[in-house]
Amino acid sequence: MSTSSSRNWLLAAVCLAALGMPLSFTGPAVVLPAVRDALGGSPVQLNWVTNAFMLSFGATLMAAGALADAYGRKRVFLLGLAVVALSASLLTLAPGIVAFDLARALQGLGSAAAFAAGTAALAQVFDGAARTRAFSLIGTSFGVGLSCGSMLSGWLAQSFGWQAVMLSPGAVSLLALGIASLAMRESRNPQAMGLDVPGTLSFTAALSLLTLGVLQAPDSGWGSPWVLGALMGAAAMGAVFVAIERRVAHPMLDLSLFRFPRFVGVQLLAAAPAYGFVVLLVLLPIRFIGLEGRGAIEAGAFMFALSGPILVVPTLAASLAHRFSAGAISAVGLLVCAAGLFWLSRCAPGTPLGAMAWPLLLIGAGIGLPWGLMDGLAVSVVPRERAGMASGIFNTVRVAGEGIALALVGAGLTALVAARLGHAEAASRAAQRVTTGDISQALALLPGMDRAAVLHAYGAAFGTLLWVLAGVTVATALVVFAFLRGETHAEAGAVALESTAC
Repeated sequence: MSTSSSRNWLLAAVCLAALGMPLSFTGPAVVLPAVRDALGGSPVQLNWVTNAFMLSFGATLMAAGALADAYGRKRVFLLGLAVVALSASLLTLAPGIVAFDLARALQGLGSAAAFAAGTAALAQVFDGAARTRAFSLIGTSFGVGLSCGSMLSGWLAQSFGWQAVMLSPGAVSLLALGIASLAMRESRNPQAMGLDVPGTLSFTAALSLLTLGVLQAPDSGWGSPWVLGALMGAAAMGAVFVAIERRVAHPMLDLSLFRFPRFVGVQLLAAAPAYGFVVLLVLLPIRFIGLEGRGAIEAGAFMFALSGPILVVPTLAASLAHRFSAGAISAVGLLVCAAGLFWLSRCAPGTPLGAMAWPLLLIGAGIGLPWGLMDGLAVSVVPRERAGMASGIFNTVRVAGEGIALALVGAGLTALVAARLGHAEAASRAAQRVTTGDISQALALLPGMDRAAVLHAYGAAFGTLLWVLAGVTVATALVVFAFLRGETHAEAGAVALESTAC
């Protein structure tokens, strides 16, 4: 196989891996009611279906990149894909929800390894404009998986059952593994220092305890000793992580990068889609299928209206970047997203697709503008020799931020629903059931209320939540504009280098 041909096959394998990752995220949200009916589980255990994947992915992404550099990018890439495929099979065989959640965490580990090693391998074989095109194709593949994943999952669920949805990322990973095993050459960094074990463990512990505390709060109460202990433990482990990274010679996270205001602005930009867009990819299918009783395919059509603009709007953002600053483009996009969130807050449960499609399209189009610029900005706003570290931090902030945002938003929605239903203990337990799509169990806990009243309470709470998310998105837009208003793709690298020289 020629060098050019092997490079193209390698790109195809990494693009397939990128296509499968959003399927691992969006699919379970579409079939969560079916998983609950098959495996049971408490609301907290059902929340871990998504959060276990996001947590393990975000917490190990930087560590996976270090392992790939030290022990071989092909080896780690193939191992990651194999783990994704294995975990997909384990999901269909899980005897209960706890085993299912553990398999989801394993799937997140495999996805982190495949993503980190695959992109690192591509960076070794593509240069200049070819590298830009290669990474653009990865972004496009991820966007295709994100935009079409809900519709594909809906069709698979309705045609073959929820198990087919769980198997789809594994099938894509096996195809990528077959291609990469033949076309990919082994590479590693001879100067790699290996894994920062103390940093990795403390970082993972901090994220895990924070997620655990937030997810447990609706069930136990924010004043519960278990919740307070988890949150205090998260703060303590976060402090330990910072102390470790300041002292080690080769840190997993170079804290000095946060001296660059533009770098901080990019991290805020990376977190913005988490609470303005990504949380809806989980909350809306639960609402459409579990509460409103829509079919999986119909729900997929709703979700395509939300995520479809990701396929086309980033291209527009790239063309606008030649005339306007990245900060201005990103801020406008976030403001458009906020307007869509506000509009969506006025759509009560049962609103037809024709009326709901417009705010969903507005949210997707708005988030698509910064989406097309973020990856390039992540490495252009720091000195060139630190671009790899900056990219790792950016992707970790993006993925870990999505997991944390999902936990916080879920807990917030549960509290808002409980407030609408009443302050009794039964109302709190019912709210947890409602937010996981189990309206029949919620009605059993609320004998004095009918389905219409529960849906009205949920709709009002969901609208309030969207108001809050819109406000946070507006605030983020203003801060991002302030930090990145003079930043363009052509100037960012030079500006960053000048900053280090001062």
